[in-house]
Amino acid sequence: MQVGSNEVVIGIDSSTQSTKAVAVDVATGTVLGEGRAAHTVSGGAARESDPREWWRALGQAVAATRYAERAAAVSVGGQQHGLVTLDTDGEPVRPALLWNDVRSAPQAAALVAELGRDTWAQRAGSVPGASFTAAKWAWLRENEPEAAARTAAVRLPHDYLTARLSGAAATDRGDASGTGWWTPEGYDLDLLARLGLDAAMLPTVVEAGKAAGEVLAGTGTGLRPGTLVAAGTGDNMAAALGLGLAPGRPVLSLGTSGTVYAVTRGRPADPSGTVCGFADALDHWLPLACTLNCTLAVDRTAALLGLDRQAVEPGGTAVVLPYFDGERTPDLPYASGLIHGLRHDTTGGQLLQAAYDGAAYSLLAALDQVLVAGGEQIDPGTELLLIGGGAQGKAWQDTVRRLSGRPVRIPAAGELVALGAAAQAAALLTGERADEVARRWGTSAGRLLEPLPKDDAALERIADTLHRSGSLFDQPTV
Repeated sequence: MQVGSNEVVIGIDSSTQSTKAVAVDVATGTVLGEGRAAHTVSGGAARESDPREWWRALGQAVAATRYAERAAAVSVGGQQHGLVTLDTDGEPVRPALLWNDVRSAPQAAALVAELGRDTWAQRAGSVPGASFTAAKWAWLRENEPEAAARTAAVRLPHDYLTARLSGAAATDRGDASGTGWWTPEGYDLDLLARLGLDAAMLPTVVEAGKAAGEVLAGTGTGLRPGTLVAAGTGDNMAAALGLGLAPGRPVLSLGTSGTVYAVTRGRPADPSGTVCGFADALDHWLPLACTLNCTLAVDRTAALLGLDRQAVEPGGTAVVLPYFDGERTPDLPYASGLIHGLRHDTTGGQLLQAAYDGAAYSLLAALDQVLVAGGEQIDPGTELLLIGGGAQGKAWQDTVRRLSGRPVRIPAAGELVALGAAAQAAALLTGERADEVARRWGTSAGRLLEPLPKDDAALERIADTLHRSGSLFDQPTV
């Protein structure tokens, strides 16, 4: 490893709500500058964004770091699954369908019915749900055939931004594994044919540690032409890089969505569909369970109650299933929010705590399944790494400790997706693995919170309510 004096890289996190960028010293991992710019996401049943808005936000965020001209390499971590359709001129055919757009639930169900859960799990690593790109493409073909016919190229969000920077039609194994049509041997041509896609419409999967290309002239980002551009990856894979995860160490991420995952040595293949068998950005795997409703659902509950988000009260019998956007884990795309078990003495603070519990429950219930799917050992005493926007909130911290019975570590490093992208960019310069770069930077260090007594009664109430109410969520709410 050779690290040049004062070399700087920029890592970018293009997420659902905004783009963040960090400029990082390659030798020390010190964050030298940061930038942020917001996105617009449509409301209602659709969850869409104009990819050109991501590009505008990327330029603003990178410029705000004040290190664009000094950067020797750059990489983009982006929200997974989103469907970006481009015409022959490389322009978006329509707004991108985002991961949390559940209109494609019927198409996902049809795909699963056609091939069967076992086949999907063995071939693609995952049983596709409404979030997967394959289901979104099937939805587009059925509902907007003219847009599908105009589509000359299909990209994921980070692919689109990498191409705007470098001109390269490139992706990586991590993000590609969330489409439904990637396998360890490459794109599944039979699955693509069933979906009406040609492999020529898809980006090349770049080998880990290799560059996708170089920054083009005239990007307007402030980055120098010729700056190395890494392949980039999906946001969860980038966060795993940002933490420098070793196999078997579990992570719970609290953001717009909630995720629980671990890097594993074994390839997951869960036919139940609870665990997505993603690849990581290197040469291991990233089994992951994801919920659609996490911090935003809890914040919405607090707003409805007129309470501060930290104003929780212990006790009470109420159960809240905050499935405001449908739900992915459990697989209830047509679900809506539900409150059960109200009493005369139920307080607003107890209802708010119940919303926290309901949002955390599915993630913690899937934790052991994630480890088993990747062939790793389950150790109830192993600490959880708690990351994401919710991780700094005491109410979230206490909820996770009380429902898991595990110690929880809060990494001091922020913007882990952008840091992971920065580590990927730095690896192009140093020849290290990206996870080794992050471990050298010490990104997972942070405060350790001891476990709280496990609240089995709360877990049982939630499980019972979910079982009883499942039939309510079989059809869309009118």
